[in-house]
Amino acid sequence: MKQKEETMLLRDSDVEPTDRVIEDSLGKDVYKVYKALIEMITAEYKLGYEWRFYRDGNAWLCKVSNKKKTVFWLSLWEVFIKTGFYFTEKTKVGINDLPINSDIKNKFNDAASTGKLFPLSLDIDKMEELNDFEEIMKYKLSLK
Repeated sequence: MKQKEETMLLRDSDVEPTDRVIEDSLGKDVYKVYKALIEMITAEYKLGYEWRFYRDGNAWLCKVSNKKKTVFWLSLWEVFIKTGFYFTEKTKVGINDLPINSDIKNKFNDAASTGKLFPLSLDIDKMEELNDFEEIMKYKLSLK
């Protein structure tokens, strides 16, 4: 899965990311992927999500959590959805055992740490990419 370089969306603090705003921003095809992702995390995994405007990044970000534990972050870009997971030194090794695209594993293994955390980001614009996303999310949820 290649990294796509595009423009981050939802930069206006006065425009809340409603479904209509998100659909208009992403376009119909990627919006369908977004809706499938939201349906998966809420109906199947019972996760909560909240959009907030963060002044430090000057953009709306969606925090997805299981009770009080953050599972991943989601942001919208011009032609894709970006999800960001964070793992510790101890938990990052499990990523290599997941049945996911080897490009994701290679990119993750090459990524520099952010403090004590190791970031794993996915740029999603197709339904098929939700399979890798779901495997990573299930792994993150299995961690104590």
